[in-house]
Amino acid sequence: MLANPPVVSRLTVYPVKSFAGVALDSMQVGVAGARGDRRWMLVDADGNTVTARKNPRMLAARATPEGDGVRLSAPGLADLLVHVPSGPPDVPVGISRLDTATAAGDDADAWCSELLGRPVRLVHLDDPARRGMAEKHGGSLADPLALVDTGPVHVTTTASLRRLDEWAAELRVERVERARATGRPEPEPWGPLDMRRFRPSLVVDGDLEPFAEDGWGRLVVGDVELRFADRCGRCVMTTIDPDTQVVGREPLASLARHRRSDGEVWFGIQMVPVRTGRITVGDRVRATDR
Repeated sequence: MLANPPVVSRLTVYPVKSFAGVALDSMQVGVAGARGDRRWMLVDADGNTVTARKNPRMLAARATPEGDGVRLSAPGLADLLVHVPSGPPDVPVGISRLDTATAAGDDADAWCSELLGRPVRLVHLDDPARRGMAEKHGGSLADPLALVDTGPVHVTTTASLRRLDEWAAELRVERVERARATGRPEPEPWGPLDMRRFRPSLVVDGDLEPFAEDGWGRLVVGDVELRFADRCGRCVMTTIDPDTQVVGREPLASLARHRRSDGEVWFGIQMVPVRTGRITVGDRVRATDR
């Protein structure tokens, strides 16, 4: 028997795509993932999705579920409560497999435009069933998908993060040695990576081998059962510090050395709910291998 069996150590919902997450003690999971997760996003005048990849300040903003909507907050801005819009999907959007979303209103647009210093609009997805998953990511159009990139529930483990920290520390030692040998400035000190960089829905802690999640076929946790859909390819967004919004080289540099395949670097997995219900921090996690 494991001394520390796998349990849920963190649950997070991200109501607005690319805004900071909101930590939860428990999470209701439906067929499209966590309730309220990424049902809102920012778009530009042409309907193109606006994300923190090019707008890191979005990570300083938060959308907290409140009533039938969300409360927007960010440093330097007054809070704004935005209700779920009741109108039809009337804004053309460019995100994959979705043509339109619903405008959140002028006040929400003005707040988000002030946040980023340029005109943007806040829109809402009325029904994730209008989008559906891509087959290449382990799903089908019959699997509802909110405004996430690839899968409804993103799962990571602290064991994998610890191994990634070790790799990043080793790489920094090499950089320091090269800098000293060439007389160049040494790289900035490096601390442990924060799991928030990866924006998981569910974090699993316990006695696990690093990257054991790559082989999981099913997870049973709380009332919920999840099936494996795909590994999670990582992008430049993970290099943005969630607190300072400063862009660095990690974790992509270390992932590129140790976790590169099929033209991408990988950390975490995407899963699809097959039985819905509630998950609570501390719930035991039972994994079945693929």
